[in-house]
Amino acid sequence: MGRESLHDSAAAAGIIDVAHLMRMTFEEKALAVLGLFDRQAEMLLARMQQASPRDLSVCAHTLAGSARGVGAWEVAAAAVQVELAAGNVAAIGECVRRLEAAIRAARAVIAELLSAS
Repeated sequence: MGRESLHDSAAAAGIIDVAHLMRMTFEEKALAVLGLFDRQAEMLLARMQQASPRDLSVCAHTLAGSARGVGAWEVAAAAVQVELAAGNVAAIGECVRRLEAAIRAARAVIAELLSAS
């Protein structure tokens, strides 16, 4: 998928900041970077399901940084909320559910972008 088609993808609007992604990857390997993020998000989310509060916070912190790198702002914001709530039993469940939803949305867009390439 070329730069124009990646920029023009309606699916990416609001879920992946394509302009940011292109700047971060110097317009090369953007799809490869998205593929790496997709796999990392899946892996970290799976780890979070059984993690201690400290490990949950570490996974969320890692995911937030990666999400910022690809312009997945909703994932990044949700991951920060998980990181901050990791020790709060009353809040963590809802924060993780929001993160899961953000990751599902981002992964759906990434799958669409990768299949169109």
